Amino acid sequence: MARILENLTGRRTIQVSTDDIISIVREYQRISGTERNYENIRKLLDRNNIFIAED
Repeated sequence: MARILENLTGRRTIQVSTDDIISIVREYQRISGTERNYENIRKLLDRNNIFIAED
């Protein structure tokens, strides 16, 4: 699960696990499918949200 970490300046950092990364990559592959054009992939991703769970 992802964890949001606050630092002293108030900036947030998101710590993600290996499972989170694999989940994000799988979701990316599902959304982009066989599309190979950067601009088209970008449009596909802009129309979708990818969420990861927080602790």
